[in-house]
Amino acid sequence: MLDLQRLRALHAVSVHGTVGAAAAALGYTPSAVSQQIAKLERETRTVLLERRGRGVRLTEQAEQLASTAQELLAIVERAETELEERRGMPAGRLTVAAFASAARGLMPAVLADLAARHPALDTRLTEIDPHLSVDLVARGAVDLAVAHDWDISPLPAPPGVEQAVIGDDLCDLLVPAGHPFTGRASVRREDLGGQRWICQPPGRVCHDWLVRTLREAGCEPDIVHQAEENPTLIALVAAGLGVALIPRLGRGPLPEGVVEVPLDPLPVRRLYALWRSGAARRPAIAETVRTLRSHWPAVASRG
Repeated sequence: MLDLQRLRALHAVSVHGTVGAAAAALGYTPSAVSQQIAKLERETRTVLLERRGRGVRLTEQAEQLASTAQELLAIVERAETELEERRGMPAGRLTVAAFASAARGLMPAVLADLAARHPALDTRLTEIDPHLSVDLVARGAVDLAVAHDWDISPLPAPPGVEQAVIGDDLCDLLVPAGHPFTGRASVRREDLGGQRWICQPPGRVCHDWLVRTLREAGCEPDIVHQAEENPTLIALVAAGLGVALIPRLGRGPLPEGVVEVPLDPLPVRRLYALWRSGAARRPAIAETVRTLRSHWPAVASRG
């Protein structure tokens, strides 16, 4: 009989693409995942992974087995949901994916609250960008995602995935001290042309939102520096190398040499919790969403 945990490891590699990423999502070490796959290969007498450069790829037989594993894991999820629902208390493992500023600014308090009130709930957090985490929920790789969209770029929820609003996060223009915009009560989007921009790389939600926003205002953005994390972007602004649009969540106090200038209208990004419809009755999902919402007002007020 095939071992479910080994099938879970294979499914995670199929979803995340690498042994290392699968291990991070499962809360294991890469060597532990590799050992699970090796045991599964012996059980099935089939080669499941092939080396490709520094990574691996699933063989055709492994792809078929991973597809079957996804179906089995969905059945197990439904059974666990029914058992947890009967007990009426959040319990078991809950895997959560959250984008960087939510992982930094919102999730620590939420996870600590859940751990204190529900010791039988084993919550595991992984930092993942929204354009990836929503798909991971749909494919059963994580139980719940904390994601966001922008006022002009709605977040599509795929079939079989439900979502609930957590709250709205605002975004400000950050400029170096002495910039012509400092001292102004607000700046309209139409006034943003001719600036040197600092933002996240292409493909990230914030980058795509910035480009679309400026183009709709009639400005072609001149992006001179790119970085993944907001603290790096802010440090580049502090050095006088450009301006940036940075959300308030997880931003923290601004360093000396950086000035916050409100935009008119203020850009809004909306935070969501997303989960599979098959797990909607699970008390752990409902309680985590409730806890996210209850912590949001305090988090939003301090940024």
